[in-house]
Formats: sequence, structure tokens, C-alpha cells
Amino acid sequence: MDTHKMEILIGESIRVPSEKLLLIAGPCVIENYEHTLFLAKEIKEITKEHNVNFVFKASFDKANRTSLHSYRGPGIYEGIEIIKEVKKEANVLVLSDIHESWQAEVCNEVLDVIQIPAFLCRQTDLLISAGKTMKPINIKKGQFLAPWNMVSAIEKIESTGNKNIMLTERGTCFGYNTLVMDPCSIPIMKTSGYPVIVDATHSVQKPGGEGKSSGGNRELAPYIANAGIAVGADGIFIEVHENPDRALSDGPNSIKLSRLPSLIRKWVKLFNCIRELTNENYR
Repeated sequence: MDTHKMEILIGESIRVPSEKLLLIAGPCVIENYEHTLFLAKEIKEITKEHNVNFVFKASFDKANRTSLHSYRGPGIYEGIEIIKEVKKEANVLVLSDIHESWQAEVCNEVLDVIQIPAFLCRQTDLLISAGKTMKPINIKKGQFLAPWNMVSAIEKIESTGNKNIMLTERGTCFGYNTLVMDPCSIPIMKTSGYPVIVDATHSVQKPGGEGKSSGGNRELAPYIANAGIAVGADGIFIEVHENPDRALSDGPNSIKLSRLPSLIRKWVKLFNCIRELTNENYR
């Protein structure tokens, strides 16, 4: 691949990369309409105050929960209607993930970004169906892949004529029930020319760490975000909940809503500093 620098457009207003930090944030899963709308409005107000580009995320179905009995979400049809209403009422751009090829067409009219889950980043038919929507596609790097292997996932999307692609680093398997985030992954994936996001909360997840559910260490997530920004990430992906201990999915690695303003303030300062230093290197 060449190392051209691709700029993608999300909706009609957000360009990536940009002089502003991109924040993709929201609950792991849709718990109900009221809760989803509440978080969308709250996070939007925080990002407006700190001049951050914001895309709201929420999953309509967590198809890869550890236990058969864990809450998965409302499902695609009810879930996409909730996302549609939240998008309208909160006036936010929205992202959600798909798990099967046919879901791309169902979600196309509502989602501003279609996400490919890490476990499915090699699924050719899924990537091609997502690419054909011509929407921005966020491909999460599988925990089992080296960063340079993401070239193949990119080529599958590009084969549809779609070059609105982002890549997300979300940690690599490091023994049983443990992930580690290698900061070098971000500049390596950026050689593709496409924007790269750091997923700070999934990188501190402990898959299956609680036996029948995943564990995590949310206190470490801000440090992962710092590291990602420091090596050139164009944005941050985080899961947010007002009471993570009561979240229906991924609570152990979700950031508490009340902490978000101070964290974003620090991330914006770091982002601006790194951008300034980078620009100086090219003068």
C-alpha cells in the first residue's frame, strides 16, 4: 500500500484527521431508550464545552458476550430505532457495530459510522457488505492480529470503492484473560494512510476474567488514551456509564460519566501538544 494520507468525512461536519480530537463514546450496549438518550445528551454537552468532535456509540446487540445468559441488547430492529430516535433528539452522529452481512443494509440509513468488531475483522463478506454502504467504516483490529495484518482488512473494504476507513487499536491477547496495548501498533497502522483510533476502555478489559463475564480495570483506561494520543492517534474510543458497577455490559472497563470532563480536558491538551510538536518536525 502507498502511505497517502486519507481524510474521511463523518456525517457532514466531522473530518478525520483534524485539528480537533475525535471522541467516540457511549455505553457498551443499549440498555433502554431513556438511558441511551441521557448519555448521548450528557456526553455531547461535555464535548461541546471542550471543543471536541463527538460521535455517539452504542451497540444494539453484543453478539460475543462470554455467557449465553448475559444481556445482549434489544436486537437490531428495536435497537436501530432507538439509535435513530437518539440521533434525532440529541442531534448527534452515531456509530454501532454489525455482526452479520445482512445487517449493513438495515443500518445504512441510520448509522453515520458502521463498526466491524475486532473478532470479525477477517470476515470477508461482512467487510464487503459494510464497504458497499459507502459509509465510514471503523475496523477494530483483532486481538489476535499484528497491526500490519490490518492491510488485508483495508483491502477488502477498498475493493468496494469505499475509502472511508478508520482503524481502531483495542489491545492484543497477552495470555489468558488478559490484554495489552502496544502503542507501536498505532504508528504502524497509520502507515496505511488511514486515521487510527485508540480504544482505551476495551484495552483494559479482561476477557472472560470473571468466569461467566469479562472483567477489567477502568482506572487504567485514561493511561491507555494518553499513550495512544502520544504516538499519534487521531481519536479516542471509550465506553462511558454514569454508574459502571450497574452497567449491563462491560462495566468493569467503562469510564464513569462524572470523570469525563476532567479526562477530556487533559486529552485535548495532550492532543494539541502532540500535534504542535509534530508540525514543528515538518517545518
